Amino acid sequence: MKHNRPLVTPRLLGIVWPFIAVALFQALLGCISLYMLSAVRGYVAGESLWSKGQKDAIYYLHLYVDTHNPADFEKYQQAMSVPQGGHRLRIALDQSPPDLNAAREGILQGGNSAQDVPSIIWFYRNFHNFSYMHTAIEKWGLGDEYLIELDNLAQDIHRVIAANQASAADEERWEKAISQINEGVTPAAKAFSDALGEGSRFILQLLIITNVTTALGLIALALMRTHKVLAQSREFAEALQVEKERAQITLESIGDGVISTDVNGAITYMNPAAEQLTHWKSGQAQGVPLAALFKLLDENALDDGFRLIDRILSGQLGNNSEHSKLIQRVDGSTVSVALVGAPILHAGKVSGAVLVLHDMTRERQYIANLSWQATHDALTGLANRREFEYRLELVLQNLARQQGRHALMFLDLDQFKLVNDTCGHAAGDELLRHICALLHSGLREGDTLARLGGDEFGILLENCPADAAEKIAEGLRQTVQSLHFAWKGRPFLNTISIGLVHIHQAPQTLEASMRAADMACYMAKEKGRNRVQVYHADDSELSLRFGEMAWVQRLHVALEDNLFCLYSQEIAPLGRAEEDGGHIEILLRLRDGSTDLILPDSFIPAAERYGLMTSIDRWVVENVFKIISQCPAPRAGQSMAMCAINLSGSTIGDEEFLAFLHEQFECYGVAPGRICFEITETSAIANLGSAIRFINELKGLGCHFSLDDFCAGMSSFAYLKHLPVDFLKIDGSFVRDMLDDPINRAMVEVINHIGHVMGKQTIAEFVESPQIEQALIEIGVDYAQGYIVERPQLFTCDSLWTRPKRPKALTLKLPGTLR
Repeated sequence: MKHNRPLVTPRLLGIVWPFIAVALFQALLGCISLYMLSAVRGYVAGESLWSKGQKDAIYYLHLYVDTHNPADFEKYQQAMSVPQGGHRLRIALDQSPPDLNAAREGILQGGNSAQDVPSIIWFYRNFHNFSYMHTAIEKWGLGDEYLIELDNLAQDIHRVIAANQASAADEERWEKAISQINEGVTPAAKAFSDALGEGSRFILQLLIITNVTTALGLIALALMRTHKVLAQSREFAEALQVEKERAQITLESIGDGVISTDVNGAITYMNPAAEQLTHWKSGQAQGVPLAALFKLLDENALDDGFRLIDRILSGQLGNNSEHSKLIQRVDGSTVSVALVGAPILHAGKVSGAVLVLHDMTRERQYIANLSWQATHDALTGLANRREFEYRLELVLQNLARQQGRHALMFLDLDQFKLVNDTCGHAAGDELLRHICALLHSGLREGDTLARLGGDEFGILLENCPADAAEKIAEGLRQTVQSLHFAWKGRPFLNTISIGLVHIHQAPQTLEASMRAADMACYMAKEKGRNRVQVYHADDSELSLRFGEMAWVQRLHVALEDNLFCLYSQEIAPLGRAEEDGGHIEILLRLRDGSTDLILPDSFIPAAERYGLMTSIDRWVVENVFKIISQCPAPRAGQSMAMCAINLSGSTIGDEEFLAFLHEQFECYGVAPGRICFEITETSAIANLGSAIRFINELKGLGCHFSLDDFCAGMSSFAYLKHLPVDFLKIDGSFVRDMLDDPINRAMVEVINHIGHVMGKQTIAEFVESPQIEQALIEIGVDYAQGYIVERPQLFTCDSLWTRPKRPKALTLKLPGTLR
């Protein structure tokens, strides 16, 4: 099957590029040819000098034998140096790798010009295996052997003559030997010269053939390209006719009306769609002014007042903007259309205009439907969250200009998930429709009811006093409670929790109003559901929950953007030197801006309430392990501290956290014996079974454990013997005032004694003065932690090494650390 290729206007480069390529190829070929001929010329010149040198050397050596004159021997040596240079050249280039410096020196010694050096070396290296060159090199080597023999003879002759020991017999023998060498080297020199001559003639013939072939190829390409250009011209003419016919058919088929005019606005063409829009036939409209077809109106049905043809010719109806208009036809009917027009240019001059009319009737219906769908819920037909927030925003803006009393309600169906889970979503959808009908019946005309998502609704009561709003809310609650909804014979009790916010003072933002209503609805559900909770700004319980909810988003951002940071604090031995690497506790901080730090007691309660503690604990473990793994090996006399990490109660009960710890130990290569996990007494007792399993599994790896804030909750000592921990941390509330309060001192003594009896070491927190430290030493407490020992510092590799004054062990503390 033949595929039609798209026709493209030929460009100059597309036509002449083969000629350019051939010309460049021929130029390159000429350069290479000249370079090769130059190299051959260098070899021919060298061969001539080589032959002359060997003949001169033989002549002067004959003369030296006859005259015994040292000057003749020097002339022999000068003549002999030329063929010896050629010998050095050949030997240097036959080496692997070639000795280019020695080859250059040999060429210059042989009498060639310095400008011939690169071409001679290049020719030898690239063409020495070429047949003629290979033969020449063999003859060259044969001649060199004779010259070596000649030079050895010359050296012997010179030695005997210099010693005045030459006899007539010697001279006759030398003459005979020189003649024999001459008879052998002359044929070799001639063969070398003949091989070079044959090679140069072959190269000349090859270059002539190549250039002739290239010329013929250029002529063939010229004929082919000319034929192709002529063929393309015919294809263009045929394609132009085809495109003209296709454009005619396309204009007849498209749904948009197309009208073309001459420069004066008289109709020259109309397609069927334009006939349908204007109620004119194309034959009737030929030569009729465009203004006679229809009137151009604005959206208010007023005459536009401008000639349409003038707008087209001035470019006011281009494609780059929307031109939606009403046109009034001759029968008085109107239709909404989008107009696009453009002048027709020929040779740079305007020869007419074309107008395209698109019927906008369906589009306007679609836009209306989309506008409704964008602002309403598809299931219930109520306003959606976007529309509800828009109307609330208008109320708040009007409140800034004019006093008024309004009310905002959030409603949440109680146990709606039960209907979906037990009977399916069809039942849930039907219940939502019933609820919407009931809620509508309990509202005033003009009140806004919206579905905010799932089973959550919002109501905006405009110009509604506080008592009336609360009465409406209570009525809605009772109405929903009285609904008897059953699905396939199964009845359901329906109740609703309502959060109500009175809006009567400005300024009040949309976000604050929505959050207050959401918080009030949340409190209504927490207090037992099926109630109305009115929001009051001075409600301490609501304020606390409000603040905690604000922390939730902030903590999510902190985890995503890595805004937490780690500090460490030393736990020092009391009254003795640390035997191992020491002990430090890892403390968590939250960065607030560039320099401010937020302590954990500000955000831990919110994190515990809303289930974020496990994520925070994971962050701390991973980052502590990462820092430890990046630290270099300790220097001589140093050892790494043991780190303690606080874990929350929810983390201890998380089965996946144990697998996470195994992964982290393996990933970062941290020794379990260097890690000590801290758990609070209250969390351990609340999850006693989980805590015991958790501790036993990690102790099996080699980890250590501390029981933090011991006796802070006044729990029974009986639980202690079930927890296989290594350290007891005496709560700081006892330590801080132990010098002034005998009961606190007694508590410290009792906890320390019980811990030692059970084989556990004790750590006192909040040790902030030398007097407290001394008292703890007297009691026998093992370790102290507080400002008297060390203030918290940024956790780095330096925190892990022992110090000269206080060797220490390393303890990691997770977000539960509040100091």
